[in-house]
Amino acid sequence: MTVTAIVLAAGQGSRFRAEAGADQDKLLAACVGLDGITRPVIEQVLRNLPGRVVERWLVTSPYRTEVIRLAKAYGCQVLLLDSDGMGASIAAAVEASGPAEGWLVVLGDMPFIRSSSIEQVIEGLEQGGISVPVQAGEYGHPVAFDRAFGPGLMALVGDRGARSLFASAALKQVQLNDPGTLWDVDIPQRLSFNTD
Repeated sequence: MTVTAIVLAAGQGSRFRAEAGADQDKLLAACVGLDGITRPVIEQVLRNLPGRVVERWLVTSPYRTEVIRLAKAYGCQVLLLDSDGMGASIAAAVEASGPAEGWLVVLGDMPFIRSSSIEQVIEGLEQGGISVPVQAGEYGHPVAFDRAFGPGLMALVGDRGARSLFASAALKQVQLNDPGTLWDVDIPQRLSFNTD
């Protein structure tokens, strides 16, 4: 199955800025990736996308020129959006990307998800429905949606994500041992990946 990745990178990161400084963009903060190399958060996210995910869209705001540059370097088409609402970003990207077998919704502030975990989530879509990673009993990211959910994804608005679609779906829970599926960089202290 070939899915279109939608990388959400339009949020303001206000919690991060409150601690790190108003001029600090969490997506560009340096963090040590799973391979031990330091890169910006968003670059770690893009590097972790498996090679089989050829169709890639990144949603961000027009002023984030470095995020846009990195997205293009990693083969993403860029959708510029002034809204930082998750639902609005997903809806706009699904509409812009056109017909697909499915969509993989990736959060731009989750740099520690293993590529193999993303592969398993995509494989979970083989029977259709929605494929969601489960780590230690909790739903994580990224989440994959079958093509049948295109209209539902395009109907999302504001800052509400796509979890509302779970209730009406055949939900494939992909059990993983990957703490990165729950680890976002909301505050500077989370730039270091520590599972202890």
